[in-house]
Order: sequence, then C-alpha cells, then structure tokens
Amino acid sequence: MDKTFDPTAIEQRWYQTWEENGWFAPQGGERSYCIMIPPPNVTGSLHMGHAFQDTIMDGLTRYHRMKGDNTLWQPGTDHAGIATQMVVERLLEKEGKTRHDLGREKFIERVWQWKKESGGTITRQLRRMGASLDWEHERFTMDEGLSEAVKEVFVRLYEEGLIYRGKRLVNWDPVLHTAVSDLEVLSQEENGHLWHMRYPLTNGTGQLVVATTRPETMIGDCAVAVSPGDERYAHLIGEFVELPLTGRKIPIIADEHVDAEFGTGCVKITPAHDFNDYEVWQRHRDETAIAAQPHGGLINIFTVDAAIRANEADDQGLIPEKYVGMDRYAARKAMLADLEALDLLEKIDDHKLMVPRGDRSNAIIEPFLTDQWYVKIEPQAKPAIEAVETGRIRFVPDNWKNTYFEWMRNIQDWCISRQIWWGHRIPAWYDDNGNVYVGRSEDEVRRQHDLVADYPLRQDEDVLDTWFSSALWPFSTLGWPEQTERLQTFYPTSVLVTGFDIIFFWVARMIMMGLKFMDDVPFHEVYVHGLVRDAEGQKMSKSKGNVLDPIDVIDGIDLESLVAKRTSGMMQPHLAKKIEKQTRKNFPDGIPAYGTDALRFTFASQASTGRDIVLSLQRIEGYRNFCNKLWNASRYVLMNVADVGLKSDLREDAGRASARQALEYSVADRWILSRLQHTTAEVGAAIESYRFDHAAQAIYEFTWNEYCDWYLELTKPVLNADDTSDAQKRAARYTLVNVLENLLRITHPIMPFITEEIWQAVKPLAGKSGDTIMLQPFPVADDDQRDPGSEEEMQWVMDFVLGIRRIKGEMNIAPGKPIPVLLDNAGEKDRRLLAANRRYLDFLARTESVRILDRNEEAPEAATALVGDMKLLIPLADLIDKDAELQRLEKELGKLQSEVERAGKKLSNPGFTDKAPQAVVQKEKEKLEAARAAMKNLEEQAERIRKL
Repeated sequence: MDKTFDPTAIEQRWYQTWEENGWFAPQGGERSYCIMIPPPNVTGSLHMGHAFQDTIMDGLTRYHRMKGDNTLWQPGTDHAGIATQMVVERLLEKEGKTRHDLGREKFIERVWQWKKESGGTITRQLRRMGASLDWEHERFTMDEGLSEAVKEVFVRLYEEGLIYRGKRLVNWDPVLHTAVSDLEVLSQEENGHLWHMRYPLTNGTGQLVVATTRPETMIGDCAVAVSPGDERYAHLIGEFVELPLTGRKIPIIADEHVDAEFGTGCVKITPAHDFNDYEVWQRHRDETAIAAQPHGGLINIFTVDAAIRANEADDQGLIPEKYVGMDRYAARKAMLADLEALDLLEKIDDHKLMVPRGDRSNAIIEPFLTDQWYVKIEPQAKPAIEAVETGRIRFVPDNWKNTYFEWMRNIQDWCISRQIWWGHRIPAWYDDNGNVYVGRSEDEVRRQHDLVADYPLRQDEDVLDTWFSSALWPFSTLGWPEQTERLQTFYPTSVLVTGFDIIFFWVARMIMMGLKFMDDVPFHEVYVHGLVRDAEGQKMSKSKGNVLDPIDVIDGIDLESLVAKRTSGMMQPHLAKKIEKQTRKNFPDGIPAYGTDALRFTFASQASTGRDIVLSLQRIEGYRNFCNKLWNASRYVLMNVADVGLKSDLREDAGRASARQALEYSVADRWILSRLQHTTAEVGAAIESYRFDHAAQAIYEFTWNEYCDWYLELTKPVLNADDTSDAQKRAARYTLVNVLENLLRITHPIMPFITEEIWQAVKPLAGKSGDTIMLQPFPVADDDQRDPGSEEEMQWVMDFVLGIRRIKGEMNIAPGKPIPVLLDNAGEKDRRLLAANRRYLDFLARTESVRILDRNEEAPEAATALVGDMKLLIPLADLIDKDAELQRLEKELGKLQSEVERAGKKLSNPGFTDKAPQAVVQKEKEKLEAARAAMKNLEEQAERIRKL
C-alpha cells in the first residue's frame, strides 16, 4: 500500500474493475432484494440531493449483496419531456432555427442524436459516486420496451373508461405552450398590487368594490361572490352588477370560498382563469344567472401566448375588440387606464403575492382552459390508500403516510397530456368527423374499426406527461407487459428511496399503477429522506449561489473555476456579483479534493430518518481524516505482519481451529474481538432500519476510538518486547488482521473504494479468497467472542491511562515524561488488574514506577484521578504548579457541584420520584451519591495541595 491515501489513484480504477467484471448484476440467492433508482432526467447533472440519495441506495444495495441476497439496483433515466426539448431547441436557436423549421419527425431525430452524444452526463457521475447499479440492464423511459408498456397501459385504461379527454383548467406555460404539472410550477413571493375596482349595481343603488391582483382577467368574469355570513352584502345576493368595459350583467352570489376579511369582501369570479374560481363556478353553474351566460359562464379570454383572444363566430362581441391581440400585461395597462377614465378605479394598494412561474421558462403560469387527456384517479386511489393503511406498504419515517393520505383522499383527476413533441405520443387518432380511436398503433385502430387504408386519420399531437411513464417504472423496467423472469424475481421491489417532494407526483402514482397492472404493491417500504442544506442550514439553490457539485467535492476545484461555475447560466443574472462575493469569502482557496468515500461517509453520518442534511466542508474534511486514519492503521497492520514473514502462518491459522487455539490471546485481543461483535451487530441493525447515521457512528467510534487509538497501541508492547512469547505475538498479529478484515467488510457499503483497496492487501493474510470485497459476506456477530470480562478489564486499563494523561495535560507535564504513580484505596480487584496489565500501563501511561500505598500510609501531596474507588496519585512536589492544580480541582468541583444540584433537584421533585420507573429513580440516587463521594475526595485533595 502507498504511504498516503490518494482517492484519485484508486476510485476510477476500482469502479472500472467492478463494472467490467459484471459484479453489479444480481448474483443469485434465496431472497430477492431490489431497489429502483428514481430515474434522473437525461438532461441533468448530479447534485447533492442525488449524491445523498445514491449513497443511501448504494449502501443498502451493497449491504444486501454481501448478505447473500439476489440483489438488483435497477438503473435508468427519464426522458424529461419539457427539459430535453428546451435543451435541443436552444441548440437550434444558435443555428437560427426553430423546431418548426425541422418538422416533428426531424426534430425528434435531433433529440435522439443529442441524447446519444450528450445525454450520459449523470450516469457517468453516478459511477463516480460508486453506485453499483446493474448497468447491463439500464433503461430509458423512451426506449422501445418502456414505450410499449406506456401504450399498453394507456389503451387498457382507456378501454376501462379510466382515461378520457375533457376541457378543464390546467397550469399553462405561455412560453412553452404546454400544460405543466404542479411540480414544474415554482411559486415565490413578489411585489405586486391590489386593485380596487367599482362594479356598478344594475338597479342604480350604488356599486360593489372588487379587489383583485389580476385586473386583466375581469372581462372573463361570470359573477361577484360574497361570503354567505357577510351582513354587509346579504341584501344584495341575487342582484346583478354591470361588468365594466363589457356591457355584460353578472350576478352577485354567496359562496364559502370568500374571505370576508380580505380586501372588500367581494371577489370577482373568473372560472376560466383561476382554480379557486373554477370550483366556485362548478358549485353555481346550474343557476340560471350563470348558465345563461356565454359558454355557461366559463369564458376563456386568452390565447396560448396569454394574449387577449379574438371573438369566435358565436361570441357576439363577448371580448371587447379594443383589447384583442394585446399581451396580458399590455391589456392590464389599457384596462386600468379605461377604468380610471370611467371613475371605476377606486384605489391601488401595494401587495405581496405568490407568483407561479414555470421552473423551465420562468414565465408566469396562467390557469388556462384547454382540451386535455385525464386519468380518472378516484377508482384507483382507494386500493392505494388501503395498501398503506393495512401495512402492505410502510413509510419510513411513519409520519409521511399522513401526507400521503391527505393527498390521496382529496385527489383530483390527473392531466396526462402535454403540448410538446418530445415524449410518448398519445396513441389516439381522429378522423375528419371528430371521432376518436385509441389503440396501440394506427394499424390496430384500422383493424379494430374496419377502416380502409386510405381512410384519413391523424394522430393526436400531444405527448404524455413524463410522470405517466415514471409511474410504471417498477414493473416496466423489468420487462412488463411480458412476464419476464426478472419481473417474476424482483417485483414487488423492496424499498423506494425518495424525497418528500414527489410523494404525490411519483410515489402515489406508482402505487396506483402497480396495484392496477401487477395486482400487487410496487414496493414494501418507502424511505423518505430529507433535503441537503448548506453549512448555515439554507436550502441549496443556484439563485442563492450555495450549490455544491458533488464531483467538485470529490475531485476538488480552484476558486476561479468555482466562481465561474456558480455564476454562469443563471436565471437571475443580477445576483451574480453577490454570489461571486459570497463564494470568494466562503472558499478563498477553492475546494480541495476529498474523494468519494469521505463524501459518502459524511452523508451516511447524517442520514437519520427524515431529517435534513447539513453539509459543510469542515465535516467532509473530518471524514477525509477518518479515511486517512483507516489507511494508516492498515499500513501499520501490514507492516507488522509482513516484516516477520507470517503471511503463510496466518493464512493457515485462519483456517485451522487447532492453530487458533495454540495462539495466546491477551486481554486486549479478547477485548477488541468482543467490541468487534458489538459493532458488527450494531451496524447491521442500523442499516436494516435505515439508520445510516447510527451505522456510521458505530463504525467511526470502533475504528478511531477503539481499534486505532487503543488496540493498535496496545499491540506495540506485545510485538516489540523481547519477553513476549511467540504465541502472544502470533495472537496479536492474527487479531490485528482478523479485526481489520472484518472492519473493512462492515464499512464497505458506505465507503466502497478505500475498503476494496485495503482488503486486496489484507485478504491473503486473513485467509480470504475471492476477487472483490463487494461479493464477500457481510460479517455476522459471533456471540461466543463477546467477552464482558475482558471489556471490563480493558475499561479499567483505559481509565487508568486516561487519568494519568489527563493529569499530565492539565499540569503541563510532557506526555512522554516517565512519572511515579501511587495508588490509594486499591482493592483486591485493582491489585489483580494492575499485575495483569502492567505492560500496557507502563507503555501507554509512561509510568516510571507504580506503588500501592499501605493501608495506614499517608499519601504525599499529589494530583489525583479516580479509577472506580481507587485513587491515582502523582506526587506533586517536583512536578506541578500549586496554583494551577488548585484551579483544576476547583473546576472539577464546580462540575460535580452542578451534578449534585441537578440530581438533588430531580430527586426532590415528586413528579419524577412518583412517576418514573423505580430503576430510573435508583440510578439517579446512585449518580448523586457518586458525585458527592467524588466531591469529598477532591476537596480533601485540594486541602492537601494548599499545604504544599
């Protein structure tokens, strides 16, 4: 092994080896374990959310693979309809072309060409994260098999009456000219205005003042609504107002939607351009005063560009000609000027409001009335709710099921059509008479309906929502509708690892589609992870300039490149200066290369179920140091085994019980083997329960605090002393190697690269065969090696050593300076442990001598530490600064006094002593007595030092 750990020297080499050897593929096994990757957008690049999520999924995958399960982590990417089309359209813009210049077929060819050349960025980055996906079976939501599955589902749902076409309100992007899902709409608070407009009563008795943030939509109003309990307007319900600028009359209605406290308490109802107003219209549309209006009161005023539309043949001047063709905001300006001229604009208030913008175009989204395809959701929602209620699907953490239920019990039909070209084209055809034919292909449609070859048919221009194909992901990727062996083996999958933000858009829909088409749940558990936040706890976003690219953390990046990366391609370029300043302040030297393992361990260390991750470079650096610690410890082990030529002996020992029995294990050997069993069990249980933070903590504490800081040090006097027997040395070497090899396997699911590199060097010494650690069995705790007696004995040794080290540190005595130690109040057990472990104490505590005081012997003035009831005394006369030692004792006494007060207060509270379990109360009493006894000892010591 190299002297220093260099991630760049091993990571890509090992990943290539793993992939080329096909070790990511299912290896067989009695129990199947499967995770479906949430398919990242083919246009995307890896961000910290992906990196965190992939660390969890890969950790689970590697763990179960090592447990002997037939393990599949299914890879694939999403065609990302809108995002991908925008990327390619921007490329065409640079050539001075639009997609319409190419035509649909040529444009689609161009998108496929782009995917082939540039669509693999994120899968390359996944490899850099160590993701052990079954790449041989990678899927794409637009590949041939998945496209067949999409058509099959659409046709079957349509034939059952669960897909229909209808005119309804959708989120409309006036730049992209398509409906978009709620997830693609980002609502943010912006400064705006609240306009108060006068609507004259038709009976001539006055006017109503209506407040709105969107006055341009007024020409589409069908009513003015007031709260049913608002006494100010109760007498006007059923009356009419004149709608300004149009000459139309619209009714005054009562509806619970109205908040009497907001604005004037009068709300204009524009059902074709507001989702809430649409619901009001649905409740009142059968009332004569609304039903008799043009289009039944459902009046669309916009074109697909959000400009004022022209009148249709039967509109009879419904839309005032003056505004026709105006952009919505030009129309707003014109209408407000006209209202002011007519003295119908009462006032304008400054107002903050939530503005919905398209996440791709940044255009303000317009609620818009269009013909779209919908899935009837209610019939499929009921079994999906029951699957979670009955425990067939379990959310982790459990509270997320409430979010799921809330949405599922108030679910709306799902708009599945999009007005773009890239995606699964809707398998529906129309004839010249407006008849609709749905089928898997045009040929099938013609056969089923006896349509001759030259009968004119044209296919629907729309494509399906990207989430439609994603909803089929758990079974379509395994070969459905064919009943493949992979489908039989891995469906239902084991767990879905996902963020909370797509429980509605993806998780719920997969459950519904899985139950519908596979008659079973798509997964048994849903592990919902938190967000990755920056060191200050802020959500990472490009506009804040606090985004960290995982690859930059792995490979490192210089400051200028980091600034350029964070300030390029911004949707809000005016923030660039601020972001540059912040970046230069936070990363004056850029970002050093930390390697993948350190980043993965950082994620794991914070992966408590459901909580957000606070990511800081200091934390990553800490775990990079942990990698160094493991690397250096391994080099120590290898050097101490290789130097004496015991490779063959140890290999034989590993496989021969008689040889192992001949080894003479020390208490330190037995202690570390016992601690290994605890750690093995703890890590396994933690991963099984998705507590990667507990797993990482157990690995860290065992590796750093027990194996490296203690056991490695404890082997030095054994291996280097002339009076140590060969059997003792062989036992120490065997234990060093055995524990390290087990530790590498325990750690591998979280830190795959460093563990593989070290394991390759260790395996011949540990008697292991096999080409890779990733296919080795995950260790199982051996209860026979648990040794409470050795653990208790080693705790005594550590307390002894730490007591002396602490005194040396506080008294400013050089760590390596040998010192005399006196023991007071040493019991029979202390004497036995002292005799048995003197070699360790002399080496680790640097003792010059250790003497037990006689029963009646008066101790000299000394610095004191406690090991149980025994006092460690370091005579002070020639060693210490009297005043400094008194200060130290005062500090210790202060801590103990606080503990006495805390425990005393708790025990004097009847609410605690009467209600807490007796064992808990007793423990608190013991703590109090121990603190009082310790105080007494230290007070005596302080008094003795004062006499120096």
